[in-house]
Amino acid sequence: MYPLRIPPQMRLPAELSLALFEAAAISARAAARLVLPEHPRQRVGQTLRPGPATPLWNGLVKQARPHLRKRGEKVKLARILGLPRQRIQDCLKAGVTCLDAERTLLLLCWVARRQQGRELTT
Repeated sequence: MYPLRIPPQMRLPAELSLALFEAAAISARAAARLVLPEHPRQRVGQTLRPGPATPLWNGLVKQARPHLRKRGEKVKLARILGLPRQRIQDCLKAGVTCLDAERTLLLLCWVARRQQGRELTT
């Protein structure tokens, strides 16, 4: 490759543009590190938390909520699931926790029965 010959009157603008380009590259790398960490933390084996990463859970909660509006329905569901009523509140209303697998399946059956207009009893 041949060395680049820059006319003397263009050296200052060329150096300024090169300095701006390097500063922009450094700034872009720093911003990328803030948005995307170099080594994202793996959550292998950890419990999922409700949120955008749990669309099936969010759909189940959305289907269950209308059936819990009537007074005493949370208590009945809590008895079926074998949980305190406050835990039902945390799972279905506050969106803080998820149920374990067995209770999630029970909740799924409960929602299906309620949508059919029937009760699920234990």
